Amino acid sequence: MIFAKDNLKLGLIVGFLAPFVGFIGYYLMRFRLFTLKEFFQVLMMQKSLLSGIISLALVVNVIVFTLYINKQKDKTATGIFIATCIYALVALCFKWFA
Repeated sequence: MIFAKDNLKLGLIVGFLAPFVGFIGYYLMRFRLFTLKEFFQVLMMQKSLLSGIISLALVVNVIVFTLYINKQKDKTATGIFIATCIYALVALCFKWFA
């Protein structure tokens, strides 16, 4: 299986895609009465909400990171960690500069 490999590139891919699962989960739990278009309009009007949602979406990366660490797939876990750091910097930029 592709997710059983241990390489940095896989970790980066998983690390950048996994938060979208958290983002969609947050949308379904909190904003399901809105269409996706309306949801994105709200996010563009309230940038601080976006930074909070990004932070919550990163919880998915923490879970995936922990799974790969426990399987001793250190290179993949490193890629996930790098992606998480990049997402965290983006969230901080939205919070401080938007």
